[in-house]
Amino acid sequence: MVLNIVIIGGHGKVSSAHDLLDLSDYMQVALHLARLAAGAGHSVTSVIRDPSQNEDITATGAKPRVLSLEDSPVSDFTNLFTETKAEVVYFTAGAGGKGGEERTKAVDYRGALKTFDAIDGVSGKKPRLVLVSGVDVGNEDRFPEHYTEEDKQIALRVRKAIAVWYKWKYEAEKVLVKRTSFEWIILRPGGLTDNSGTGKADIGRTHITSTISREDVAAALLHLATVPSKAAGLAIDMVGGDKPIGPALDAFVEKGVTDWLGQA
Repeated sequence: MVLNIVIIGGHGKVSSAHDLLDLSDYMQVALHLARLAAGAGHSVTSVIRDPSQNEDITATGAKPRVLSLEDSPVSDFTNLFTETKAEVVYFTAGAGGKGGEERTKAVDYRGALKTFDAIDGVSGKKPRLVLVSGVDVGNEDRFPEHYTEEDKQIALRVRKAIAVWYKWKYEAEKVLVKRTSFEWIILRPGGLTDNSGTGKADIGRTHITSTISREDVAAALLHLATVPSKAAGLAIDMVGGDKPIGPALDAFVEKGVTDWLGQA
């Protein structure tokens, strides 16, 4: 099945909590995703804010489109989704810890809401949204029951170190979980690396001591384009592990139990 896919944040770095602690400049999940999706025969449009990034996008097999999450109106994104007949929209954008809290709020929160509203504005069947967030977002002062003491210590350290990032990712998730007019899924990877993908991971109810490669996150994102509608409304945690990604995602979706512990 060939899909029409739009990636919001097609060149921007997808940051995890671990990245923001050291501000490393890693290869982007979005570029890996575009390359995988285009290679599988899907029609991919990647939204970027800087025309100088066009060459990087076309090299993946995707078509670039210049729009600004901060400055372009909601209607421009609705028009894009309509024009491309988008069936899946990925939100991979993020400020990456740059520009202070106001820019993080502008991109990670208001940019996400702009995307939600743009999908709402599509007439007829609306595209599925896959939002990239981060493991442990929304847990605030609580811990999932499966966390070990090591997990808890890591969570406390990271929550304190990048409180602004957690705040606005969580605020975006809180808005999304109330939306019912379109299908949505939240993928929440742990610490990201530029290691080659293994095709394996731990999915759902994960610990947070393991990192995951950006290539493997991209593979999971592409798989989520075609999982059954039963996946709608799920938040899915993902870290490095030893289970094949596709079957592990399918098994988690079949259980129908979300990893989201926040309060909308």
